[in-house]
Amino acid sequence: MSRSDVRNGLVVILILCGLMASAALARTALLDRASTAGAMLVAAEGWLASLSADQAVRAQRPFDDPHRTAWHFIPKFDRKGLQLREMTPAQAALALSLLQTAVSQTGFGKACGIMELDEVLRIQEGMKAKNIRDSQRYFFTIFGKPSDRDPWGLSVEGHHLSLNFTLRDGRLVDSTPQFLGANPAVVRSGLPGLPALPLAGQRILRDEETVAFELVQSLAAAQRIKAVIAAEAPKDIRAAGTTQPPPEAPVGIRYGELSSQQQQVLRRLIDVYCGAMVPEVAAERLNLAEEAPGGWDAVAFAWAGATEPGIGHSYRVEGPTFSIEFCNVQPDAEGNPANHIHCVWRDRTGDFDLSAMGSPATPPAKR
Repeated sequence: MSRSDVRNGLVVILILCGLMASAALARTALLDRASTAGAMLVAAEGWLASLSADQAVRAQRPFDDPHRTAWHFIPKFDRKGLQLREMTPAQAALALSLLQTAVSQTGFGKACGIMELDEVLRIQEGMKAKNIRDSQRYFFTIFGKPSDRDPWGLSVEGHHLSLNFTLRDGRLVDSTPQFLGANPAVVRSGLPGLPALPLAGQRILRDEETVAFELVQSLAAAQRIKAVIAAEAPKDIRAAGTTQPPPEAPVGIRYGELSSQQQQVLRRLIDVYCGAMVPEVAAERLNLAEEAPGGWDAVAFAWAGATEPGIGHSYRVEGPTFSIEFCNVQPDAEGNPANHIHCVWRDRTGDFDLSAMGSPATPPAKR
């Protein structure tokens, strides 16, 4: 694929994401008048109505289809759903508008930035990219029939992006797994001839990394003994692609063993992940963490690997109701070490609105 083809494909995404971002105030007004679930319902119905019969076959599956809980963030030629490349610009705008109703403005910006990074990889990898690096190879799937009563779901997925939403009884009841990745984590060099691409120095997932470094570097020696669980970082996050998060108990230093200032930093790190979702979801996640047995004192922070950038590092933040995991170990396409981020928020009481045992969740709903 030529650079002009890459440029044309990227321009489509940049224009559409830009249009969606410019509509943020209108979206906020909409959510003031209706719930997130209501906004998602209207947007999902609008997108589905715009599709041809052939497109709809790929875009919509039964709610109990096993593909609903089959997720992954690796580059794949074959995925569930209808990709942006197979949509008209008007259909793609409706799809992105649907995504925008499900996440915050910050989350939407990160999702679009992750799509753009695939074009950076296409140029950096050259022939090795094999047409799998593409900012329009992001797939949208509706599970079930959008309804204000019956259960239905939404998946938005592609390389380094997997966002999953479950709705029932007119409520958004689960928003996990929530996976975001970035390669390169820091764009080290500009790409001549493609000025629209992310500029040198851009970091889509900056706060997910820098706030964690702020916390680990603030730990006293005795605190580090508890927080650092391994001298070397793991190769990747645990349980990638599994229906439910790892069942192991949280490890590391407990919230109550941190100073008040360190606790504030940890809370700020948690807010970074919650902040990708709409405010009502972010608030409910925090409320569930606070109301769980042990409250915030049951939350633990664990670190593995180097405590400075450029060398493999990983961390976890876990409590009874949630699990955050971050890993930056792999080099980028130019060979810069530890410049390739994977990070995820998971629901320890059950992803996809399922209990940890795989059965349907019972009220109160989870997010």
